[in-house]
Amino acid sequence: MNVDVLLRQLDPDLPVPGYAHVGDAGADLHARIDLTLDPHTRRAVPTGIAIALPEGFAALVMPRSGLARRHGLSMVNTPGLIDAGYRGEISVLLINHDPIQAVSLSRGDRIAQLVVLPVAHARFQVVSALPGSDRGEGGFGSSGHSQALS
Repeated sequence: MNVDVLLRQLDPDLPVPGYAHVGDAGADLHARIDLTLDPHTRRAVPTGIAIALPEGFAALVMPRSGLARRHGLSMVNTPGLIDAGYRGEISVLLINHDPIQAVSLSRGDRIAQLVVLPVAHARFQVVSALPGSDRGEGGFGSSGHSQALS
């Protein structure tokens, strides 16, 4: 499925988000600034783009697995949600989880991925009881662990 997304380049020297490989779900987002994140610090990093999603779609900003593996770099709110009505610059809330090493990023580095998805709006219906299911009320870890969470 393809969808047209209007994009405003706030920084025309940065690449437009693109897919690294055919079939990839996430389009690369790039850092608009140079930065260094000390251990256990976080920062909103601008990407130099703003988008207009069609009604009925949302975008999720996702961390890059390579940055997580190599540097312990992730996102504070993963995934970040971009609603169809938002028109401001997309920023990525990065956090350095490494306890010792600072992480330096350069302007233009790929820092996250943008996944565009269709969304459904729920019609919440209040009921006195929910229908049964195989899982029931089993929560955190209930499908693979026999130990209760503390």
